[in-house]
Amino acid sequence: MADSSFDMVVVGGGPGGYVAAIRAAQLGMSTAVIERENLGGICLNWGCIPTKALLRSSEINHLLQHMGDYGFSAKEITFDFGKIIERSRKVAKQLSNGVAFLMKKHKITVIDGVATLAGPGKLTVTKDGKPIANVTGKNIILATGARARSLPGLEPDGKLIWTYREAMVPDKLPKSLLVIGSGAIGIEFASFYRNLGCEVTVVEVMDRVLPVEDEEISAFAKKAFEKQGMKILVSTTVKELKKNADSVTATLVAGDKTSTITADRVVLAVGIVGNVENLGLEKTKAKVDRTHIVVDQWCATGEPGLYAIGDVVGPPWLAHKAMHEGVMCVEKIAGLKNVHPLDTTNVPGCTYCMPQVASVGLTEKKAKEGGREVKVGRFPFIGNGKAIAMGEPEGLVKTIFDAKTGELLGAHMIGAEVTELIQGYAIARNLEATEQDLMATIFPHPTISETMHEAVLDAYGRALHI
Repeated sequence: MADSSFDMVVVGGGPGGYVAAIRAAQLGMSTAVIERENLGGICLNWGCIPTKALLRSSEINHLLQHMGDYGFSAKEITFDFGKIIERSRKVAKQLSNGVAFLMKKHKITVIDGVATLAGPGKLTVTKDGKPIANVTGKNIILATGARARSLPGLEPDGKLIWTYREAMVPDKLPKSLLVIGSGAIGIEFASFYRNLGCEVTVVEVMDRVLPVEDEEISAFAKKAFEKQGMKILVSTTVKELKKNADSVTATLVAGDKTSTITADRVVLAVGIVGNVENLGLEKTKAKVDRTHIVVDQWCATGEPGLYAIGDVVGPPWLAHKAMHEGVMCVEKIAGLKNVHPLDTTNVPGCTYCMPQVASVGLTEKKAKEGGREVKVGRFPFIGNGKAIAMGEPEGLVKTIFDAKTGELLGAHMIGAEVTELIQGYAIARNLEATEQDLMATIFPHPTISETMHEAVLDAYGRALHI
């Protein structure tokens, strides 16, 4: 067994973990990352990145089905589903190799194994059940991430009932799919499979799809999905999944009505649970609440020198939130000045379905529930020249301002490329911009970003193009 000592040890090489390690190395700390599986974590290998590669392929197929609208024609257009999956895996592999390069560049020690806390500042690393190293760290950051939640009676089997992992690497394209859960993960898979021609049904226990989004955006999204041929069932619970030879029959309950639906495959997208098992946390003063490690505003646990970041900590469960926490945590440990705690209302959220959905800040309902008097602006894509020229006139931008101070409380968007546009509002929130600052900003023409400007103007009765 090897014995090693570091200033910083990061357990988990996902987005939060590897970024925290890089920042620690930049600040002169001797740093190690302990990773049990793949550098880049779930996000890079089985989440954010490969799903975007899949969605890109489905978007291309969607465009090919409507090529006549753009003046093109072609016969017998087909796709190779196996190659679509293969490309997605190649993209993930390329980026995982990129993280490995960054570790070498910053002289970060990477230890391949499973880490367990073995006392203050101490970790034991095992591989295949055998001890391979004892590691000590002045500071330890847990970035162990999370995994798909399973519900009693709805357990995945990897063959007929999938989690996100199996949904990314199926051996064939199912003819029909039942997606349980309409959050970002569920809707992205629903969008991918629907745009490849699969019959898709989405079941959501809440009264609307994308339930964390603003209610207007959720309603707009539901209409768009149904227009594409998706079947959306809200306020509906899946009571049972019965596995057949090559299909699954689900028993659905909506109010006092019970029904069944049979699909080739089922995707479970009902949330996540933190990876807190077998870390040795029970030997520390760190606390766990509903599978997530409890931390303060600086990501410190109750155990001196022990920190936690990312999905294992709590919502929002997003890679960019984990990255930000990693940098903030390391800089606080290093004693840098002007380090600010994370304001989760400034974390933008994106769903890469078709049409895309993005938001930052408070919904209109949350703002009003907080006692705010608000001014609300809206602008549809149909009033935007670039959106019409692109053939993407389906969309809406909504802004919410404090009526007294002009503070931008929230921004909510649905439409083409809004996941790229939302950062403009995120910057405005971070800089505490008012409506006057946004109105005075010159937006380039013709761009879809002009819808953002118009939505601000509309909140104050000054919209120019509607």
